[in-house]
Parts: sequence; C-alpha cells; structure tokens
Amino acid sequence: MEIINKFNVSLPSADAWAVLMDIERITPCMPGAEITEIVDSETFRGKVSVRLGPVALTFGGMAKFEMIDEVGQCAIVTARGTDPKGRGGAEAKVSFSLTPEGDSTLVVINTDLQLSGAVAQYGRGAGMISDLATQLVGQFSTNLNTQLVAEDSHAPSTLDGHTETTNATPAEQPKSAPISGLSIGLRLLWNAIKRLFSKS
Repeated sequence: MEIINKFNVSLPSADAWAVLMDIERITPCMPGAEITEIVDSETFRGKVSVRLGPVALTFGGMAKFEMIDEVGQCAIVTARGTDPKGRGGAEAKVSFSLTPEGDSTLVVINTDLQLSGAVAQYGRGAGMISDLATQLVGQFSTNLNTQLVAEDSHAPSTLDGHTETTNATPAEQPKSAPISGLSIGLRLLWNAIKRLFSKS
C-alpha cells in the first residue's frame, strides 16, 4: 500500500533538514510515538500507540535510516513493528524529501506500508489507512510548527548589537500522548462518505 503525504515546515530548507534529522527532537511531535532506545546514530527502537475507541494498539519495533542524502535533502527509512498482543504487525519503507518554498519548506513523505495478521483486517479499505496517515501527519506538522514558534519566542533577542537575556525558561516539547480515536474516527468516517458519494 503506497501512501503519499505532504506538509510545510516554517523554516528554510537547510534549517528544516537539521530539525527533521533530529529524531529525539521531533518524536514527541508525532502523536503516540516514543523512542525507547537509540541503537546508533541511524538506528532506533521505539513504539507507537494508537487508540481507536475501545481498541488500543501498540506497535513496538525498530527504525533504521537506509539512505541519507545531505546535499539532496532526502532520506529513506525502513521500519518494522509488531503488536505485543499478537494481533499482527507492520513493515514500512518511508522516503522523504524537502523542497524550498520561500521562507518555508515542503516535505513530501512516500510510504510503502505492509500490514500483517489481524491488524491487516483494519486495512482492508486502503482509503481508511491513507486517511489515518494523513491525519497523523497533519497532527505532526501542527505540533512541529507549534514547537518551532515556541522555541523562537523564547530565543534571546538582540538590541543595538547586545544580547538581551530574560528569565523565561525554554519551551517544553509537546508530550507524545496516545492518538485520539474520536476526532480521527469522525474525520475518517466523513472522508469515507465523501468517497462513497463521489463514486455514485
């Protein structure tokens, strides 16, 4: 299953690349995601928790950078995870690239996703999984840009060439809460209804 998502980062491409390659920094921006171990600079263990109504799923596994092109500002990540309750697993090959757009940057994410076991039953409708991915990327983008704005507001300001210091504490990173199923579920349902009427 191939899924393509896009979002904008409110930074020039060079700065956006540095931020997006800082896995520890950006992980809290992804709802339900958590790093449990840094194996090396390109390999990470972690988990992603998803709650859809009464059903809670947790995928624990490993992600690894297979290719990093600093000049072209693109990378490929492979990830594999399983649900500890034996309800299946997921494998993904994710490539992302950055394109300058003035003072901001367009990020394009291409995901080749394979589901197995009972979890695959939830993915029978490719449109539903695609919608879920879009909602998650949207939340990630919102959290990331909120973090960047907060950090910028806490940065020392300059006046007449001198740095002005304040007693403000650094902005806290957003916590990685479990993904809310209610709001996402309603949006998935609405998107499914729109697709149904567009086909009829």
